[in-house]
Amino acid sequence: MNTLRKIHQVWHGIKDKIRITLSHHPVLYAFIGGTGVIIFWRGVWHTVDYLMEYFTIGDKVSTTSFSQLPWWDGPLSIAFGVSLLVSTGLFVVSFIGTETIISGLRGEKQLTEKTEEEVKFEVKESVRIKKEIHEMDARVKHVEAMLAKKQNKDS
Repeated sequence: MNTLRKIHQVWHGIKDKIRITLSHHPVLYAFIGGTGVIIFWRGVWHTVDYLMEYFTIGDKVSTTSFSQLPWWDGPLSIAFGVSLLVSTGLFVVSFIGTETIISGLRGEKQLTEKTEEEVKFEVKESVRIKKEIHEMDARVKHVEAMLAKKQNKDS
């Protein structure tokens, strides 16, 4: 178990370095991420086509010529696409999205499950909280100004 933990830590460190490096080059990051998604879905498509041809005993229902492709073409593309997406930190984000994960961790409903009243309430609450933050900011600035005046008097 300790070895698995070490491997996970090393992999996590490598993944973080890749993400940090790519975040400084957003166009390259987007290109690599898009390529990973396309290769992943290509693998899914080819695997399903291969299975369809296999189980329908070659009724030629596939969208590719499987006489020229090895059976492992689809699974290899899936594996390569997944490794590309996981190593760049885009696998979960590409297919699920961070908002879904965060709302799940909070135990919130998905936006599609919420009623109109719930959405309106959340918007009103957001506006109220924003207004409160602005008021607190104004108070802090007022206190800072008073402290600055007092320091100038004492000097």
